[in-house]
Amino acid sequence: MLIRSISMAVVIASLCACSSGVKLNEVPVENKSATAVNNEVNAPGIGAGSAVGQNSVAGVMTEKSAVSKAGPTGSNIVFFDYDSFTLKPEARTVIEKNAQFLQANKQNKAMLEGHTDERGGREYNLALGQKRAESVRRAMTLLGVSDSQIEAVSFGKEKPADSGMDESALAKNRRVEIKY
Repeated sequence: MLIRSISMAVVIASLCACSSGVKLNEVPVENKSATAVNNEVNAPGIGAGSAVGQNSVAGVMTEKSAVSKAGPTGSNIVFFDYDSFTLKPEARTVIEKNAQFLQANKQNKAMLEGHTDERGGREYNLALGQKRAESVRRAMTLLGVSDSQIEAVSFGKEKPADSGMDESALAKNRRVEIKY
């Protein structure tokens, strides 16, 4: 009886030790876009000489030519088949064009944003979007682009290009967008 009680206590302790307080369904999504300026801060004393609740950090404007902001002309989107992160043959020209642009403009950086259609769970789609972005990243580095110039991120099914439910709309959502 004592051995059984000890065994039960060990099992319960190990299950409690493995539990996590993180709720996977409530994972925050970080907005990395540069559009947020003058965000409010709830902590007093943040920002020298600022009013309580206001951030004194101003947005920074950088001087870039229109070409360097936009990247190369033409499509900057690579499309994928359903449930796949394998590059299609038609993606080659898009990837080569963007790789040549980054090699010629070493000061520029590109964000490879992986997307999926709405089929599948949130975590699965985030992982699939990341694999798609990483496959484009790998192709660009094989073409000579510096690893420090490109970053791969996933939005999963969170930012659809087309909200339709037919196959053509879903196909538009299975993509990697190359943004500068």
